[in-house]
Amino acid sequence: MELVVGRIGRPHGVRGEVTVEIRTDDPDDRFAVGRVLATDPAESGPLTVERVRRHSGRLLVGFAGVGDRAAAEDLRGLLLVIDSADLPPSGNADEFYDHELIGLAAVTVDGMKIGVVTEVRHPGQDLLVISRAAGDIAQEAGAPGAAEDDEVMVPFVAALVPEVDVGAGRIVIDPPPGLL
Repeated sequence: MELVVGRIGRPHGVRGEVTVEIRTDDPDDRFAVGRVLATDPAESGPLTVERVRRHSGRLLVGFAGVGDRAAAEDLRGLLLVIDSADLPPSGNADEFYDHELIGLAAVTVDGMKIGVVTEVRHPGQDLLVISRAAGDIAQEAGAPGAAEDDEVMVPFVAALVPEVDVGAGRIVIDPPPGLL
């Protein structure tokens, strides 16, 4: 599975550098000099990091073969991706990559199906987005107006998500009243 680690923004200066919107936990490693990054769309890459620096809170990257502003402009909007298989294990049983959580079945502590994790959002507090289309909690709980494709957002904290079993393909949620 390909994971987006950055998105190329506007050119900076006249020597081919571009701004990069960081979408990774480890930009120093992902954008290290010499690193080869695949692109989406694939036919625009791969790109090799030739130089990298920070300027006014932004990451500026120069890629091999991109020597002027016009060439840098051609890269605008490209997504920089890596293969999830290339990521090292976190080494912590309580840490997960987003792609490991997406697709897991969500059930309550008493075994009622909620649905499937479709997204992980990071607006400050990690949130699991669960589609109830594959679950039966809305129907069994008698939720008024609940559609089959409703989504529910669950804060990803140990008190509400006491168990994550990637191997078994499920997460267990202990919801307070009104959450679901």
